[in-house]
Amino acid sequence: MRYLDKDAIENIAIGAAFLGTGGGGDPYIGKLMALSAIEKNGPVKLYSVDEIEDEDFFIPAAMMGAPSVLIEKFPKGDEFVKVFQKLAKYLGKEKIAGTYPMEAGGVNSMIPIVVAAQLGLPLIDCDGMGRAFPELQMVTFHLDGISATPMAITDEKGNIGIFETIDNKWTERLARTATVEMGASALVSLYPTTGGQLKQSGVHHIITLSEKIGEIISAKNRDAKEKLQELLKLVSGYELFQGKIVDVIRETKGGFNLGKINLEGMEGYKNEKMKVHFQNENLIAEKNDQVVAMTPDLLCLVDYETLLPVTTESLKYGKRVRVIGLPAHEKWRTEKGIETAGPRYFGYDYDYVPMEELVKKVVAEHV
Repeated sequence: MRYLDKDAIENIAIGAAFLGTGGGGDPYIGKLMALSAIEKNGPVKLYSVDEIEDEDFFIPAAMMGAPSVLIEKFPKGDEFVKVFQKLAKYLGKEKIAGTYPMEAGGVNSMIPIVVAAQLGLPLIDCDGMGRAFPELQMVTFHLDGISATPMAITDEKGNIGIFETIDNKWTERLARTATVEMGASALVSLYPTTGGQLKQSGVHHIITLSEKIGEIISAKNRDAKEKLQELLKLVSGYELFQGKIVDVIRETKGGFNLGKINLEGMEGYKNEKMKVHFQNENLIAEKNDQVVAMTPDLLCLVDYETLLPVTTESLKYGKRVRVIGLPAHEKWRTEKGIETAGPRYFGYDYDYVPMEELVKKVVAEHV
C-alpha cells in the first residue's frame, strides 16, 4: 500500500490518457477533478490486488458517452459518489472495500480517485481493459462471464436509474440509449466484483504502469527521441508513423465520437501517408493503404515534440503527431477477446493480426 500524492496523480493522468488510445477523456479535466478531491479530503491509498481479500466487495466508477461532450458538459462533482452509493445500496452492501477504474483514460482513471478520496476508500491497482474501449461489454470481466449488472447510471441533473439486463450487450444497448437522452454523457457504476474476481479477471498494475508512463513523458530536460525510446521499451511498443494531420472527419453519433484522420508523413516517413479510424478510441491504422495496427491492440497518438497523449476530441488540422502501437493484454488476444473487440466487431473487413506480425511485415524498416 502507498498513498497517491499530487505528483503521482498528474503522472497517472498522462499515462492513463496514453493507454486510453485516444478515448477515456481529457487528462487535464481528469487531473483537476482528482487533485481537487485529494486537496479537500486527503491522499488516497493505492492497494495492489495482492493486498485485498478474495471475499471483499468492490465497485468501480466511470463516465460513459462521447468524450467531446465532457468539454462543455462538465460534471457537478457529486454524481460520482451518488452513482457509486446507489449501486451499493441496491446490492445491500453496507461495506465496500474499495474502488477501481473500468478502463485507462485521462478521465476514467481519475473518477475512481475522486470516489476513493470522497468516501475514504482504497483504490485498487487494476482495471477491466488495460486500455480504453467504447462499449460496456468490452472488459476483461465480460470475457470471464461476469455480469455488468446490476448497474447504476446518473447525470448532472439528478436522474438516476438501475439496470438489470439479460446479458452485457443489452447493458450496453440500454445504457447507451439512456446516456444519449442524458446529453451524451453519464456517470456509471457497474461490474460489481469480489476481490477474487479482480485477481482472476482484472488487468493488474494498470495505475502503476500509467504512473511510470507519465513520469517518462513529463520528464524535464530530455529530448523527445530519448523519452520515446524509454517509453517504447517500457510498453513493448513500436513507433508506426510520424506525420502532420491534414484532414479530420469527426461526428458525435449514438453517444460516440466517430471518425478518421489523414496524416502526411514527415522526417523518416516523408512521402508516406496514414489513416487512423476511431470510435472514441483509435481502432485501425493504415499506412499507405496497408493495415499496420488494429484493435484490440493499442493505437496511441502523441504530440510530436512533447509526447503528451492526443485524444480523439482534440485532433485538429496541422497538428504534428507520432503514432505508437503496443500489444494488447493477453486476454484480448483470445478467441473471445477478438470476437468482443476485434476489427470485425467494429465493421472492418479484417481478420485480427497481432501487431508484432504487422510490424515485421510492413514497417520493420522504421522500428
